[in-house]
Amino acid sequence: MAGRNSLKEKKADSTKKYDRTNFFEEVHQVVRLIPKGRVTSYGAIAQYLGTKMSARMVGWAMNATLTDKNIPAHRVINSQGLLTGKHHFKTPVTMQRLLEKEGVKVKNDQVVDFEKKFWNPSQELI
Repeated sequence: MAGRNSLKEKKADSTKKYDRTNFFEEVHQVVRLIPKGRVTSYGAIAQYLGTKMSARMVGWAMNATLTDKNIPAHRVINSQGLLTGKHHFKTPVTMQRLLEKEGVKVKNDQVVDFEKKFWNPSQELI
């Protein structure tokens, strides 16, 4: 996949300073790689991109994607498995419905078996 290769190349190239000018697009590239039926967190994406303390910026990047159907924003949740971004979707239940359609069970706005459903880009995209 082209997106995966370009992210790997950027991460592997330690001789150049990591380009932060297009952070939102980098976030979107990672989110496109999350498999159906899996979820990740804002912090896990930030850590993968080398900006461990930028989970909030990842959230902003996700808010900018809600009209783009090619970016599965519903698969990005908080580090405890909570659907904290649900209010940014068309309705407050849209995020849960999209996840459940992919086989991710949600109870009380929290992903059931979060540890099993969690997709860590720092481990998966190496």
